Amino acid sequence: MKTGDPELMREINRFHILDLVRRHGPISRVEICSRADLSSTTVSAITGALIEDGIIEPVSVGGIHEPTRGRPRVMLQLNPEAARVVGLRVGPHGILVAVTNFRGDVLASLELPVRVRRQPVPVVADLAEDAVRRAVVEAGLTLEKIDSVCASLPGMVEYGTGLVRVSPIFSARDTTFGEALSSRLGVPTIVESDANALALAEHWFGSCRDIADFAVVSLEQAIGLGILHGGQLFRGVHGLSHDIGSMVLGTRPDGSLLRLVDLASENAVLAGFEADPMLRDATSAGLGLRHAVDRLARVGAGGAEAVAVRGVVERAGRAIGIAVANVVTLFAPPRIVLSGSLLHLGDCLVEAIHRGFEEAVAEPLARSVSIVVDPPRDAARLGQGAAAIALCELYGSPWNTTGPVRPT
Repeated sequence: MKTGDPELMREINRFHILDLVRRHGPISRVEICSRADLSSTTVSAITGALIEDGIIEPVSVGGIHEPTRGRPRVMLQLNPEAARVVGLRVGPHGILVAVTNFRGDVLASLELPVRVRRQPVPVVADLAEDAVRRAVVEAGLTLEKIDSVCASLPGMVEYGTGLVRVSPIFSARDTTFGEALSSRLGVPTIVESDANALALAEHWFGSCRDIADFAVVSLEQAIGLGILHGGQLFRGVHGLSHDIGSMVLGTRPDGSLLRLVDLASENAVLAGFEADPMLRDATSAGLGLRHAVDRLARVGAGGAEAVAVRGVVERAGRAIGIAVANVVTLFAPPRIVLSGSLLHLGDCLVEAIHRGFEEAVAEPLARSVSIVVDPPRDAARLGQGAAAIALCELYGSPWNTTGPVRPT
């Protein structure tokens, strides 16, 4: 790569302009010049090309006029028809699908309750295919109109190779789930971790639109970590996602290692309620966590049962807080977002997380980092997280195309 390569600089500017339109649109060319620190000539040339390619579109804003011409000001926004993608979220107890346009607006969503963990990978791929096809039809589209699909799931995923290295929903390791789904749909398919999808969704649609550096901790059956740095997802070798459930927090009396997943995953919390005779049936029906939440609400604040039940939740929260402190020690992000189904356990869990964090984090970092609790998402928002990954692929980077790849 040559430092002064004009074409590279044009692509970098093109990327930044498109990202500004996405984040702040409708936006004027004057504001783009100010935010991107680019000349009006450069902005006019690049936005003109983006309009010609059908990636952005001009809109006249009523009541706002150009100061010297008296005409309505022309603002720029993403062209929603530039591309359409499907976000597919595969979890232990169901499949969620969201079809979105190029702006990320949800055109149709679908939730399919199914015990994914009991099914072989080909069966899961068949179920996912059916769910995608149905959602696309409900959006008034055909598969030929879909530019790409992104499937997100808990665990460690190699974005570069499409391999699901390990996931609590698949018994086998190194699963080529994306390839299985792509062959069924005939649409390019990306596979990503839940945590990375949630992180990008927070940056595009959620509480972190205002910052480019933060981390998301996903608290479900796996405990994932998504990190955004400079507005880009941070991935490991081969695009490997981060699962911090294996983080070592101590040792057991027998000398074996005690990991975060042993204390704070959804399965670990439910195991703490195993004396409850209804738990097994509730867990088999995918309602184990809901049953735990109800039990927590019933026991109140006093008595031996309340102490035992709250102890399970508080132990999990403290472990999460210590793990979050370790993440802060390594990366020092200005914001940590907690997300995932475990947050249904409410204040008892969240307060324990904060106590564990304050206990373990270094004092200078404690003053620099805020912890934000993101309420558990509905089906459309979870699917939208996966769709954000697919859209990001279409936006591209400064080193390749920033717009939808159109068939030749």
